[in-house]
Parts: sequence; structure tokens; C-alpha cells
Amino acid sequence: MSVLKIKDLHVSVGDKEILKGVNLTINTGEVHALLGPNGNGKSTLLSAIMGHPAYSVTKGSITLDDEDVLAMSVDERSRKGLFLGMQYPQSIPGVTNSDFLKAAINARREEPIRLFQFIKKLDKAIDELEMNEDLAHRYLNEGFSGGEKKRNEILQMKLLEPKFALLDEIDSGLDVDALRIVSESINNMRNDDLGMVIVSHYDRLYENIRPTHAHILVDGQIVVDGGYELIKKVNEEGFEWVKELGVTFKEEEKKIAPMSLGSCGAKVTRDE
Repeated sequence: MSVLKIKDLHVSVGDKEILKGVNLTINTGEVHALLGPNGNGKSTLLSAIMGHPAYSVTKGSITLDDEDVLAMSVDERSRKGLFLGMQYPQSIPGVTNSDFLKAAINARREEPIRLFQFIKKLDKAIDELEMNEDLAHRYLNEGFSGGEKKRNEILQMKLLEPKFALLDEIDSGLDVDALRIVSESINNMRNDDLGMVIVSHYDRLYENIRPTHAHILVDGQIVVDGGYELIKKVNEEGFEWVKELGVTFKEEEKKIAPMSLGSCGAKVTRDE
């Protein structure tokens, strides 16, 4: 079992503090849903774990099997088994999808993957995701629809086989059929060697995937922990009831634009 541990994490963008002491432990085999009103730090947390340069960690730690993640470059984090499924995937003209995926796989291997093995693996994943057969020969995300981009993120996840997948609104922009396909693909990847953290505003994705854990993040802190019943409560009642715990919501944060990173019962938890 591998463990991704976030302890007292504080993160700022410029002079604005977004995360104010996040504590979260994810084990492989678990699926964690990260809930909360817009602009309260969910995407910031995933981006900080992956090493987005716009986010500055000012306090706290992130460890992967007791190794210091914050001391790693973005590509090192990926090679160690972290994966971020982006809300806004970038397009890279001139680089075919297949070349990108093959290079990403080889970066994690001591010996390059054999061409036949790669093609067989890629074709199988494309077929499972019901994607266009010409996808391998198209430039990465260039001219892709929103749904195609999101499926392509899951395609990368399937081929890279990470220890921990951080999925940031991977379902936004998907129609009903595409959401079903993506949900089924995620469920088919669930095993004791994969942990996931999922951010979504749509209950349908969580209904399909059924996370093992759920957390509500408000104003940069996780204020409520629970299981799937917490997701159902939020779906039925929204977040207004959280204010009864003495929690205040902050205004929606401005999303950081994508950039190249170089190739049982719910319980209340409060940080004092």
C-alpha cells in the first residue's frame, strides 16, 4: 500500500493565501471526493500536489510513501506515481497524441516500451473509451472537443497507471453518454494499487463511482469528513448547513490559467 499524506498545507497565489492548513491522507485502494463551494481551494490543492508553479507552498508538507513531494520537480512527481487529470487540458500543436503518450510511458520505464506492445495497449484503451480511431495521429488536444479532451485525460491515466490520480472536474463538458463511458473507465481502473482524489460538482459522477471517502473544503480548510452519505447530504441540502458549524465561505477564486510544466457518520474536523 502507498500513502499520499498532506499535513498542515498552506498555499498562496501571489500574496493571497488560498489553502490555510489542509490535512488529508489518501491510501491506494481509496477514492476520495473533494467537495465544497466554488473558489474555496479544491483545484488549488490538486495543483499544489502536482507542482503547478503558480502555487506557492508556504507551510506544511506533502509526502508520498514518506518521500518529500515538495522537493521533487513536476516530472519527478509524475515518475513517482502522481497524475493530474486537468480541468483545462492544453493543446500542443506539432506533437501527436501517440508520440506524447509513448514518451510519457517511457519516462517511467528503465527500458522503452516495445512499439507493438504500445500500439496494442493504446488501441485497447481507445476502444474502451469509445474514442475516434484517428486520435493517435492527431496533435495533442488540438481541435478536440471538450468531451474528447476529458476522455484523453482518462486515456493518459489508463496508460500511465499512476499510484495516485488527481481528477479535477474531469466530467465537466461531458454529455450523458460520455459521462457513462468515463465513469465506467474509472471504475474499471479501481484496484488496491490506485488511489484517487476527485473534484466534481455533479452528483451523477459520484453516483457512478461511489467514493469511499468524502471531504468538504471551505475557505482553504477541510471542515467535514465522511463517506458517501456526505455526498448525498450535499446533493440534497447544498452547503448552507455547513455555515451552522461556524464556517464562512469566501468568494470564488479566479482559476489559474493552464501553463506548460515542462515536458459511517460524518464527523466535523476543525483546525485550531
